[in-house]
Amino acid sequence: MLDIVIEARKASLGPGMDVKRILPFRLRRMVGPFIFMDHAGPVAVQPPLTHAMDVLPHPHIGLSTVSYLFGGQVTHRDSLGVEQIIRPGEVNWMTAGSGIAHSERFEDPAALAGGNLEMIQTWVALPEKDEEAAPSFENYKPDQLPIFTDTGVWMRLIAGNAYGLKSNVKTNSPLFYLHVILDKGARFGLPSGHTERGIYIAKGSLEISGRTYAAGQMLVFNQGADPAIVAKENTTLMLLGGEPLGERFIWWNFVSSRKERIEQAKADWKAGRILLPPTDNQEFVPLPEDRSRPAGNPAPEALS
Repeated sequence: MLDIVIEARKASLGPGMDVKRILPFRLRRMVGPFIFMDHAGPVAVQPPLTHAMDVLPHPHIGLSTVSYLFGGQVTHRDSLGVEQIIRPGEVNWMTAGSGIAHSERFEDPAALAGGNLEMIQTWVALPEKDEEAAPSFENYKPDQLPIFTDTGVWMRLIAGNAYGLKSNVKTNSPLFYLHVILDKGARFGLPSGHTERGIYIAKGSLEISGRTYAAGQMLVFNQGADPAIVAKENTTLMLLGGEPLGERFIWWNFVSSRKERIEQAKADWKAGRILLPPTDNQEFVPLPEDRSRPAGNPAPEALS
């Protein structure tokens, strides 16, 4: 029934900015098409340290990044010329495809000083036929997303299909992605019709088959499992999964079904062939010469 429990690992982006790294995990690289997941915050940072938290322009290929905020705000800029302030409850879906660069900057000191900044970022691998698609970015407002409520249960379908709901967020493969809030004692079940399914406990705790699972854990279930899930306290979950896409290689911010494509992306970034955001092109994250963190920069693989 329960295939694996993934414990989030701590990763530091800079002063006052630690994240919980959930995917990829050495024993479970992906859940459906989801190949990366970070949970940042809640964060409270004083204004002098705000700039140190910024994620400088950096590249991606072969994936879509999905930014979803519980609180605070962040400014996205990319090489398409998009500049978007991302706010709670919105879905921000950037498809890198053949290559894109973007930055994420924390430009509202009040949002940080209040300790409200909290965000989930995921990467969704693309099917092979779409890995070289033209880059794109879409912002979806909360009122564009389906919501379901029942006794003790609130959920927003971020993308895909689940529980009879369908999201208008454009995706490239069958998947589901949900934000769920449960009151203490509420009962809940996994969505059916998906080969791979995972639950990340962002806050609170769950009881499944007499065992308690806590915040910071992702539970990945075998196909066909239908466990009774009970909230031990007020609990916030992120549910995700879908159909597997096959093996993917991941290095730094690059994802591909082909190792040689990642080598090409390295060369492209080093040679400046992936354009920087036109309104944020004075600094960038250099290509690491190995898998270590580039000195003096936020860890580029920690946020999308």
